[in-house]
Amino acid sequence: MKLLGSERIKKSPWIYHAHAGGCVGCDIELLACMGPRYDLERLGVKWVASPRYADILLVTGPVPLHTKPFLERVYAQTPEPKRVIAMGACGTSCGVFIDDENYSIAGPVEKIIPVDVKIPGCPPKPEAIIDGILKVMRKF
Repeated sequence: MKLLGSERIKKSPWIYHAHAGGCVGCDIELLACMGPRYDLERLGVKWVASPRYADILLVTGPVPLHTKPFLERVYAQTPEPKRVIAMGACGTSCGVFIDDENYSIAGPVEKIIPVDVKIPGCPPKPEAIIDGILKVMRKF
């Protein structure tokens, strides 16, 4: 058992990042989490290159219509038990893309796949990202 934050967890989370669209502000904050200052890997978090190995899907951005099939396929490829984190203002509520006349956006992540934890912010701070990962790990 590893110590993540102040809690004991049963396994190290493996995370697959799916960029659904929008700007790359959330993605830059994810890179900050992987850097030496926050270093999520020392806490047991591992970033994987395929959803087939992931425990957690971390989705950023609003979901455009052309990306919707990709996100559904990634969700289907993730093994059970799987958890989903929607990150950023765009991922949680479509952010600036909320306008009803926006014909190219399918909606926020929760309209496409079920979401377990939402991390608000534009972009969210690395501390909020770490807190969101801890919240989703409590659900395992």
